[in-house]
Amino acid sequence: MIDQTVFKDKKVAYHTLGCKLNFAETSTIGRILQENGFRSAKPGEVADVCLINTCSVTEAADRKDRQAIKQMIAKHPGAYVIVIGCYAQLKPDAVASIEGVDLVLGMQQKFDIIQHLASLEKEKETKVFHTQRKDINVFFPSCTQGDRTRFFLKVQDGCDNFCSYCTVPIARGRSRNGSIEETVKQAQQAAAMGAKEIVISGVNIGDFGKSTGETFFGLIQALDQVEGIERYRISSIEPDLLTEEIIEFTAKSKKFVPHFHIPLQSGSDEVLALMKRHYKRQLFADKVAAIKRLMPDAFIGVDVIVGTNGETDAFFQDALAFMESLDVAQFHVFSYSERPNTQALKIEGRVPARIKKERSDILHALSEKKRLAFYESQQGKRVPVLWEDKRTGGRMHGFTENYVRVESDYDKSKVNTITEVRLGDFTSDKQALLAE
Repeated sequence: MIDQTVFKDKKVAYHTLGCKLNFAETSTIGRILQENGFRSAKPGEVADVCLINTCSVTEAADRKDRQAIKQMIAKHPGAYVIVIGCYAQLKPDAVASIEGVDLVLGMQQKFDIIQHLASLEKEKETKVFHTQRKDINVFFPSCTQGDRTRFFLKVQDGCDNFCSYCTVPIARGRSRNGSIEETVKQAQQAAAMGAKEIVISGVNIGDFGKSTGETFFGLIQALDQVEGIERYRISSIEPDLLTEEIIEFTAKSKKFVPHFHIPLQSGSDEVLALMKRHYKRQLFADKVAAIKRLMPDAFIGVDVIVGTNGETDAFFQDALAFMESLDVAQFHVFSYSERPNTQALKIEGRVPARIKKERSDILHALSEKKRLAFYESQQGKRVPVLWEDKRTGGRMHGFTENYVRVESDYDKSKVNTITEVRLGDFTSDKQALLAE
């Protein structure tokens, strides 16, 4: 039994890297620590405990993890340092070898953080608690509360797809989820805390229900009934799991907004096959067309990867032509990074870094062209905007239902409220439209 009185008023500093899921999980762990006597360190305070939640989607992410860990150790000398997240799961020994790290917790152990804290005394040997991928089976619901306006609700974890380039199934284990009832309770708690908008998050959210005999469609129907929540956004959902009934429901719902984030990864069928994706590009095109047919003003963001092993110039040009044809608003472009223990390492045809950058630049330019055209199509419309509590140079911003960023003069009374505005001209940097 741990004497929790040793934790009373101990200060914790947090650093989270990576996806929205990580931010949701850090928030939940923060609540666990707070319930056991800890408090968040204020700006300028030296913390007693540092918690770093890591990402490992690319080699660049690993480097950022190491930098963040070392920076936290330097900023908070003498603090008890805990590292969790995908990097801690995939490379626990590498994390433990960083001087100053005291505790490394894998995916299965991170929510049991209090049970692993016997004291805050730094010891010579780093403690590592780690479970192999096949034994990761715990699902812990999480919801961020760091932003009064938008909350991120974790509804699912893990993945069963094993795409050739991806380490997520290795880092996070098999697909699993809580029940609809448990998830709805999380949304109700967020509403009670003042949340107006919830982003439904997970590793593969369309897979929701595998561990409970339920479905993602059943989940969104239940969430739609939660009082107090004004908006739901469906975070990244695989195209083959984005069903017609989900699209039709979103089009009719007053709470689920016309905003979709769908990973394509490549516009080439040959590259999709090398990636071991579960669809061909025509399916993707059909889903985009179905969304636009029912929701012409829908914002569709798309994930793509350039420079994967086997991506020839001909394949890239073919993918580019397909992507140009899509009626979408934005591409999120990632350069392929080789990851240990993935099937992509066996694929011949490495793409040089220079070529990867060239292709990335081309797709970033296409993305900006698409986004500006989408924003321009929205000018002059009267739409509701949910305003955020962020001030920059006397200005504030918010988002429309279809994810157009809108700027206005700062007005504290607007924070976390929805007001109707007319969308005007672009801001000087063209990153938003002006509210009129």
